[in-house]
Amino acid sequence: MTTSFWSRLLDVISPRQCAVCGCRLSISEHAVCASCYLHLPRTTYQFSPYDNPMTQLFWGLAPVSRAAAMFFYEPHSEVARLVYDLKYADRPDLGEEMGRMMAEEMRIAGYFEGVDAIIPVPLSPKRERQRGYNQSEMLARGIHEITGIPVMTKVVSRKHFQQSQTSLMRHQRQENVADIFELRSAEGMAGKHLLLVDDICTTGATLASCSNMLSTIPNIRISILTLGFTKS
Repeated sequence: MTTSFWSRLLDVISPRQCAVCGCRLSISEHAVCASCYLHLPRTTYQFSPYDNPMTQLFWGLAPVSRAAAMFFYEPHSEVARLVYDLKYADRPDLGEEMGRMMAEEMRIAGYFEGVDAIIPVPLSPKRERQRGYNQSEMLARGIHEITGIPVMTKVVSRKHFQQSQTSLMRHQRQENVADIFELRSAEGMAGKHLLLVDDICTTGATLASCSNMLSTIPNIRISILTLGFTKS
């Protein structure tokens, strides 16, 4: 019996649902149905990566060369369900699939050209144990499958879990994540172009903090890619 047979049988027993609308997925669809995928509120920032609203968040805060996100994120919107499931519904597979989708779109614009390694923004050890995985690492692994760029998870670590960013003002978010990252193993990273990957960029505070820590590596270049970007 073929793999396709078992996939179809599993779909009958336990139908897969679209992470956005909740409708049943066809055998050829993965994570998101064709209709929802088509209507994702895309940023298209990958086509102007050096000067767009997301990149501008980091001006004067962190040495970020370019930044992009796949879609605009808004709490309580349809795509918010996708992000919620990725983070809280034990769906590491969703992260990898969205990473693959994101990579397919970004590489059309040449966004990965010159990138030497992918660095997923780390969770605190406690939070990763609670969740069972790091959603940013799952996104990074999906990107790796399409691009072949290595994923490096030991370069930087998070010291502790800080207060949730959700209810904080912009300046409070920056203070909340100041100095929460540390370099662990930067051997061989000097002079490299690193792609920092995370799920959502809101004020950019967490990404700026991580970027500033990475910038202590000599002659480093940093770009950022996230699944979603919250418009101000």
